[in-house]
Parts: sequence; structure tokens; C-alpha cells
Amino acid sequence: MISEELKRIWSWEERHRRLLARLAIVVAATLVIDAVGSVLVYFLERGAHGTEISTFGDALFFTTVQLLTVSSQIKNPLTPWGRVVDVGLEVWAVIVVAGSAGAIAAFFSER
Repeated sequence: MISEELKRIWSWEERHRRLLARLAIVVAATLVIDAVGSVLVYFLERGAHGTEISTFGDALFFTTVQLLTVSSQIKNPLTPWGRVVDVGLEVWAVIVVAGSAGAIAAFFSER
């Protein structure tokens, strides 16, 4: 029984290809969102009074951390459009976590 389960786990099936394809799409889309979000945050926040985002590196750090953890040591954006971008990044992060969890759950439930 254990050997059958191990054989099933280690065999390459269509479900493995689907899972990898889904996760690759999510990673690629997140990299695009990260790049676009960084540019937007940089241009929207760099001139705001009191902002902690003054360089593109700051914007990239802020955006990447928002996508990975939905929090940052840098204060939230100060401009209205910067806040809109921030909320969009947070929504994307939540969707990615939920969607990835669903894809992995579907992988284990398929036979």
C-alpha cells in the first residue's frame, strides 16, 4: 500500500503539468504586476511631501513586499492614486494566495 502511494506521488501525470502551468502563469503575471506597480508607485509617490518612496529602488522594494506579505516597513503611499495602486497590489496578493491554494488542492484531489 505504501509503495503504491509513493509510486503515485512520484509519477508524472497530466495533473502535474497542469499544476506547474498554473503556478508558472501566476508567477509570470505577478512579476509583470510587480514591475508595473513599481513604476506606478515610483512616479506617483516620489514627489509627495513626507513620502518614504523617493527612488525606484524604494518603489520596487515597497511593491515587492506588498505582493509577498501585504505589509512593509515603508509607510503606505500618501497620494490618492498611490493608495489605489497599493490596494490593487494587496488584492492581487490575496487572489494569488487563494488561487494557488486552490490549484494545489485540486492537484491533490484529482485521481
